Amino acid sequence: MDNENNERRERVLSLIQPTSVPTIGNYLGALKNWADMSESYDCIFGVADLHAITVRQDPAKLRKQTFEMYALLLALGLDPEKNIIFVQSHVPAHSQLAWILNCYTQFGEAARMTQFKDKSAKHADNVNVGLFSYPTLMAADILIYQADYVPVGADQKQHLELTRDIAERFNAAYSPTFTVPKPYIGKAGASIKSLQDPTKKMSKSDANPKASVSMLDTPDDIRRKFKSAVTDSEAVVRYAEGKDGINNLMTIYSCCTGKSFEEIEREFDGKGYGDFKPAVAESVIETLKPIQDRYNELTRDKALLEKLAAEGAQKAAYVAGKTVSKVMRKVGFRQVNK
Repeated sequence: MDNENNERRERVLSLIQPTSVPTIGNYLGALKNWADMSESYDCIFGVADLHAITVRQDPAKLRKQTFEMYALLLALGLDPEKNIIFVQSHVPAHSQLAWILNCYTQFGEAARMTQFKDKSAKHADNVNVGLFSYPTLMAADILIYQADYVPVGADQKQHLELTRDIAERFNAAYSPTFTVPKPYIGKAGASIKSLQDPTKKMSKSDANPKASVSMLDTPDDIRRKFKSAVTDSEAVVRYAEGKDGINNLMTIYSCCTGKSFEEIEREFDGKGYGDFKPAVAESVIETLKPIQDRYNELTRDKALLEKLAAEGAQKAAYVAGKTVSKVMRKVGFRQVNK
């Protein structure tokens, strides 16, 4: 490895696709902790727009959503002076390394990825090669920045394992080149469930619009969604087995207010769900307000967003370029002096 790896803090990399706005489940479960990471780690955050096109996208909509997601990352409180915050397609080296890593990934390894099987079934009319090789692009995203840690959900663990296998295979063939990444186990985030089916995780792709709350939902939308949230017939605010709907609302309220379940039970002792559900909604509105306010400021200033994205891309390209140069040399490509 180069000297940079010995001198810097351990590095965490996390990318997010721009195809839909994150839910409060995404925020309370993971995104809320991203700003805290930079206190302890060298952090790189990005908008994974290259990954988005495995499913057909409307070009104008994708451009718009990419900058909106970039603005949302900044609105979370991520400091572009302390972190590298960039858009994936602005750094062509990702695609360059992904091709090389394709040649160090076995067909059988890629074919075993359960997400490929799931998405192939969901998009049977467009089972493209990009969908199949998606995990090697993800490996390139991680390895190009020599990331030590990657926060991954259950659906991405298999991809991280493949990334580790590719890195170890390349290192064994050509001498140490890539940092072998590990899953990031940070402060435990809450597991937020669907408002309409509290046995399932809240998902931004849920077909039922009442099931999830977007980070950019209006206060009125948030109030309506919590008003229709599934509960039970007991009408008692307490955390208990079999009370999935109320347990979920208590978890959300706890995350937004900092109150324990015992404190919440005392607060609503003698009160019903008619009092509790509006209180949960207001706590979410209050939690999201500073993020939404900052997001609205940023999206109104297109010139500033473009400037910050260009600076982020430049910083990312510098780190990525060093890795790709090393890989190209080791594989045997003849390089010209620039």
